[in-house]
Amino acid sequence: DVVVPTEEEIELYEKSLLQDANTPEDEKITISAELKAALAFYYDPVKNFFQSDDRISLGLIDYRSEKVASGEIHALVGENGAGKSTLMNVLSGVYPHGTYSGKILFEGKECIFKHIKDSENTGIAIIHQELALEPYMSIGENIFLCNERSNKGFIDWNKTHKMATELLEKVGLKESTHSLIKDISVGKQQLVEIAKALAKKAKLLILDEPTAALNEADSDNLLNLMLQLKKEGITSILISHKLNEVLKVADSITILRDGSTIETMKKDDTITEDRIISGMVGRQLVNRYPVRTPKIGEVCFEVKNWNVYHPLVEGRKVIKDVNIKLHRGEIVGLSGLM
Repeated sequence: DVVVPTEEEIELYEKSLLQDANTPEDEKITISAELKAALAFYYDPVKNFFQSDDRISLGLIDYRSEKVASGEIHALVGENGAGKSTLMNVLSGVYPHGTYSGKILFEGKECIFKHIKDSENTGIAIIHQELALEPYMSIGENIFLCNERSNKGFIDWNKTHKMATELLEKVGLKESTHSLIKDISVGKQQLVEIAKALAKKAKLLILDEPTAALNEADSDNLLNLMLQLKKEGITSILISHKLNEVLKVADSITILRDGSTIETMKKDDTITEDRIISGMVGRQLVNRYPVRTPKIGEVCFEVKNWNVYHPLVEGRKVIKDVNIKLHRGEIVGLSGLM
């Protein structure tokens, strides 16, 4: 049995994390080895989560029972820090069974995932915002990485590229399977990730901010692909801040706020962006863009002749002689094409 830390012990530990070399000796907090062991199991100091005993819970994160129907696109929305990605990490096995309380049911059976491989073998695949592709390997190699097509203990490259070609056709990507990942756009890389998930016979796709780095055309292409996969019986959970995209493809929308489930709505004509935002922030928004009077001061930050070279392609300059001046009290926006 693991000892559950008390609220007082948790508060004490949080205070100890704020200590540094300048903390006076008589004010320093000492944590016992036993308490450290208990907290190490229950506490992630980066994400500030604790385990509790009801529903699906990670301390400050506490989700009410959530249902996703087979063959639907279920959107998960909320402000930064609401707990969206954390819940998906639980459902996909990134956070293993035992680090949270509650049950995960998939196709009527309880899931006890100790590793992400367990969830993939069940038919659940997560595609993170930061794509997990090897830039110097080909598209075909990436699609079947750790899921190789083999024959008598050796990789069958003909079969690998034949099946990869079929998967690329399914996701609508017209690209050679021999092309290196580093040589294709981010939008195409996102499609390779989906093809990689389909290669694992995924029945449930979890997409975490899939269009965050895509231009409008690539975003539309990906959303249309989700709708096509829905017709083929594949269920999707979509995490996105782009509410117009959520309203375009989602059948159901769940709102999270401060680590809790606020409500789940079936999409209809009455659901608007303002309605969703009100649930996310906990109040009615009268004016999303209020008039303000900025007070611009002196230059407090400046960049001159900024040059950056591509980390993978030798000699390729991705930023060339950029100059920026930032004045105190102002907001500077940066924009550009993908």
